[in-house]
Amino acid sequence: MRIVMFSINPLFPGMVMGGAPKHLQQIAIHLGQMGHDVSVLCTRVAESSIPFYWHDKVKVVPILRFKQPFPQPYGITAHDLANIIQDMGDYLVYADRFYMHDGEFLLPYVYQHIPTVVSLRDNVYPETILGGFLANAHRLILISEYSYQYYQQTVGRFFPEFDERAIIIHNGLDWSTFTYTPPKEIYDYLPIHPQNRPVLLHPHRPEATKGIFQTIAVVDLLVHKYGFVDLLALAPKWLDLQLTPELSEFYVSIEQAIESHGLNHNMVFHGWIPQPLMPQYYSLGDVTVSLGSFPESFGNAVYESLGCGTPSVVARIATHRELLPEHLIDKVDYDDAESAAMKIAQILNEKRRTSPDTLAYIHAHYSTERQLNAYADAILNAKVVSPMRYQHPIIDENTRYQLPVWCYLTDKGVYNDFWAAYHPLGMLEQVIKTYPDGFTMTQARDMGVSDETVKMAYRDGFLVPMRI
Repeated sequence: MRIVMFSINPLFPGMVMGGAPKHLQQIAIHLGQMGHDVSVLCTRVAESSIPFYWHDKVKVVPILRFKQPFPQPYGITAHDLANIIQDMGDYLVYADRFYMHDGEFLLPYVYQHIPTVVSLRDNVYPETILGGFLANAHRLILISEYSYQYYQQTVGRFFPEFDERAIIIHNGLDWSTFTYTPPKEIYDYLPIHPQNRPVLLHPHRPEATKGIFQTIAVVDLLVHKYGFVDLLALAPKWLDLQLTPELSEFYVSIEQAIESHGLNHNMVFHGWIPQPLMPQYYSLGDVTVSLGSFPESFGNAVYESLGCGTPSVVARIATHRELLPEHLIDKVDYDDAESAAMKIAQILNEKRRTSPDTLAYIHAHYSTERQLNAYADAILNAKVVSPMRYQHPIIDENTRYQLPVWCYLTDKGVYNDFWAAYHPLGMLEQVIKTYPDGFTMTQARDMGVSDETVKMAYRDGFLVPMRI
């Protein structure tokens, strides 16, 4: 078959920037190895439109002029958008299948004649969210139970056929690659050799929501409260070609935070690590952290680190609440630096590595082979379908409300993934606990909660109307 794929992210011949492009590359190469001809159209970057190959049968064509860098890729002129439609249409004329990675090609009429599969791999970026409401696909792929429920409680509210078209395919990781790997070449990419210092890894994009300031706060406690004065915390910098004035200012604020905490000896930034060396990178660490508020749809780094034997400490954000049971990974509430530092200090003092039970669980549930076979099955067996039928739900006295998947109850109030904050809901919290399967306005009233309180919680995203 001739398969066309789309990525709004720029792609590079010798480098993989982030989890989504990595999985796209694996899916494309898998289909190429099966004998299919794959063309991946993506955003060009740095004025380069030169095609390159990931595999003999997988050609990457970086010609689409979406705005770079993020955000607002659709912040372009009409003639650029027209050219994007032309380029995509030219490739789709001869395509047997179309696979859209991240759901961000928002022009469904361009591909409506092609059997299409759309993967909604993000819970935050507006292009993916809009893609969930607009996509005309035979299959909508979600990569975690959390993301499935997130889109079911939003998109599915208006499209009854969502349940028929949506499937969960968990991200898979190659556990023959992500296993303990003695660090060697990785040292050439680090500005400092760890020697015998304890190493904390923060392997995330340089964004505030990815938790760099939470990591700095935890490192401060580990150094100045727990006595790990030689602790070395490693974090990557962004590529210079994607450095914006805003990102430069962000780096300045990070440097100021490090300086104010007296951590210049402890916090070290390095260049982007080539994907083949990531197992060595994880293996040189003593602990990996993921403490930000970004509502991940999966969050690969946490589990890659575990596979390499290095324990992870994660905030209970989005999918991290459900991908691993609490007894198999160290979790803390968001912005709880004290608890995170205490757990990390225990890991460092015990020289703890990933437990056999945790390894067994991630190997069984999140394998690359299972993931790639499922994607191939969805793409190769896709059919041309009509757009999902819109059905407007009526909200009235009989409507039942429930806590959405992006919220959870804590002793500090209800945490909302998209507020990145705890919000006390007063007596409404007791109503939610009393009626975990949903409640009506009348039931809330009977417990002393006004209609206005329920409506405000609904408007603010702390309640969703349940589907009938």
